[in-house]
Parts: sequence; structure tokens; C-alpha cells
Amino acid sequence: MRIKLLPENPNFGFLQKRVAFFIFSGLLVAASLGLFAVNSLNYGIDFTGGIMIEVKTDQPGQIGTMRKELKALNLGAVELQEFGAPNDILIRLQAQQGGEKANQAAVAAVKQALGDGMDYRRTELVGPKVSDELFWNGLYAVVSAIFAILVYIWFRFEWQFGLGAVVALTHDVITTIGVFALIQLEFNLSTVAAVLTIAGYSINDTVVVFDRVRENLRKYKTMPMDELLNQSANETLSRTVMTSLTTLLALVALYFLGGEIIRDFAFAMIWGVVIGTYSSVCLAVPLLLRFGIQRRSSDDEAVNQQP
Repeated sequence: MRIKLLPENPNFGFLQKRVAFFIFSGLLVAASLGLFAVNSLNYGIDFTGGIMIEVKTDQPGQIGTMRKELKALNLGAVELQEFGAPNDILIRLQAQQGGEKANQAAVAAVKQALGDGMDYRRTELVGPKVSDELFWNGLYAVVSAIFAILVYIWFRFEWQFGLGAVVALTHDVITTIGVFALIQLEFNLSTVAAVLTIAGYSINDTVVVFDRVRENLRKYKTMPMDELLNQSANETLSRTVMTSLTTLLALVALYFLGGEIIRDFAFAMIWGVVIGTYSSVCLAVPLLLRFGIQRRSSDDEAVNQQP
């Protein structure tokens, strides 16, 4: 028996509620910016600098025990991950207050806690210059991705579509940062990768809806623009919801079963899928009406549609 999450022919009034959606999204963005200004982000070692230690254990599967031992040292943020082979572990510690002597003392404490059964291959200090460069490179990556998406949508559709997509994407990115500022999860390069993935996922949903809008613009020559946009959103709603739910199933499994290393990434993706689905239907489509989307008549003359 086929599972039905939505009616056969949904007819939700997305366009009729567009003012409420705009107000809600505006408040969400304002709250996110306020949280970022007040709380800032809990930057990881990638952005704050720290100590990197690569070790080889005598047998695989010790990463959980090592994590507990190192967290008991109270050295601040501690990250462990497999680095190549299962018994190659990369340990990252936040930079210690007190300069070089404090960092050397932290390295000595780590070696003492882990014992003699480890092969210490390298120990490096990630300075503030490198971490600052990583931060700006991550920011440039996000901004460049959004700009590239604007250009792509503009050429594929019209400028109104491109602008609507970028507003929705910016909304998704800012609210994701706001969530991280609220609950103070660690913000590192993995989180930047999650933000870029969220942008790609969200634009995929948005393009599907936009493509149906363009199709209906050619199909229905006299239908009022708000009705046409609402119908387009409803016609693609089943696909959008099912894609999001199946993606969420995998992400929830990663969040609970994937371990600490991938948990923050999975959480960012879960939030991104939810907010991206919302923005594609409830924000990007109504914005087309606000930006004065144009309908092409049979003789290719543009007729302006006022919001």
C-alpha cells in the first residue's frame, strides 16, 4: 500500500499567506543576526588556532577511549578523527592560554594520558594567521557559491528568479548561523562544508519549483499570477516533501549513530533541509510576485504583472 503524506491534488494557500511568511522569515533573520552579534559563534580549532598531534595506535578502534581520556584533562576543545588508516588518529586541541610553554605542557599531558603504546608522528601548532586565513577562505567559499547560483538562475530563467533564489539562500545561511550561535555548537570547516551543501540542496528544490512556474507561465496565458504561482508550488509539493523526508532519514541516522566527529555536520544539514524546504516553497515563490515576474505572450511581448 502506498503511503500518502499529502493529498492527491494539494491546494495550500502559500501565496495567500505570503505576508505572514515574509514577516516570519524577517523575524528569523533578525533574531539570527542578533544572536550572532551577542553570542558570536563557538569557533573550532580550524578558526581559532590550536595544537595538532598525529598518532598511530597499536590497534584500531581506540578513538572512543582516547577521547574520554583527553577530555578528562580539561584542556578545552578536543577533537579526534581517523586520519587515513583506522589506527591513524589526528588529535586537535585548542590553543592554551600562556603561550608556547602552556602549549608544550598540554602536549606533554596528552602523551602522558595516552601512555607509551602510541607512535607520535607529528606535532604542530596552528597559529592565528593560518586560522584567520581558513576563516576568510570559508567565507569567500560561501559568498562565491551564492553569487554563482545567482548567475546560473539568472541565465536559466529571468533576473526575478535569480534574485528570489539568492534571497532564499541567504535566508537559509543566516538562520543556520543563528542556530549555531544560539546553541553554541562548534563552528568549524565541517560546518562551512555543511552550509555549502545546504545551499546546493536548497537551490535544487528551488529550481524544481521555478521550472514548474516557467512551464505554467507558458501553459496558462490568462490565469492570475498569484494563482499560477500557488498552483506551481502545490504541484511540486509532493516531490519536495518526499525528497526532504528521505534525506532527513539519512541525516538523523548520521546524527545519532555517526559519532561525535560528524554530529555537528549532521545537525547543520538537518536544520538546512528543513529551512531550505520552507524557503523554496514559502519564500522563493512568493518573492517572484513581489519582484514583478513577467509573463511572455504568444508573440513574445512582455506583460508586466504587478504584485
